[in-house]
Amino acid sequence: MAKKKIKERKNCEMTDVFETYLASTGGLSTDEINFSAQFFKPIHLKKGDFFIQEDEPCRYIGFIASGAVKAYAIDKDGKENITCFKFENEFATSFQEFVKQEKSRRSIRAIEDSVIYRISYPDYLHLLVQITAWNGVIKSVMEHEYSQKELYLLNYNNKSAVDKYHYVLSNEPMLVQRVTTQDLASYLGITQRSLTRAKVQILRPNIL
Repeated sequence: MAKKKIKERKNCEMTDVFETYLASTGGLSTDEINFSAQFFKPIHLKKGDFFIQEDEPCRYIGFIASGAVKAYAIDKDGKENITCFKFENEFATSFQEFVKQEKSRRSIRAIEDSVIYRISYPDYLHLLVQITAWNGVIKSVMEHEYSQKELYLLNYNNKSAVDKYHYVLSNEPMLVQRVTTQDLASYLGITQRSLTRAKVQILRPNIL
């Protein structure tokens, strides 16, 4: 009984996180937020669980209430090419494939135990019709996605391993704190060995 009450309290806290985020967008009224929340169903992912799998229909958009995920595609050699990480208060999906209801070109997988509020495509369409302000919310999410991609290309393409890791330390320290060396190396497009050497060169420059 006690465990059930604890779980209910945690679910309530996670719902509050989601509703607080919606309120922060400034585009939705309290009634619209309450109406919207009913369409987002919480799922609990263990570390390593998939939210979306490559080559399977992209059926959901998810809001991360707690935890973190990585998005990646598998190359011809069977290696993961990680394109981004998503943390609390961010949406996760393959947007292009979700909107077109096509098979996803990448997987999204939990790198921590996570709680994600997801909405199905039919409910998403219904929500857009019922609450036009959601178009503004989605537009903001898409603009954030585009901005992240632009920043990635600007700061990580054609840069040395040292420059890449230095940028991470200065601008994305959460990646150092919460992402494995293997995943971070994949995201930066370098080998684990190069990443380790870059860490040593920056943190202990007299060693090399």
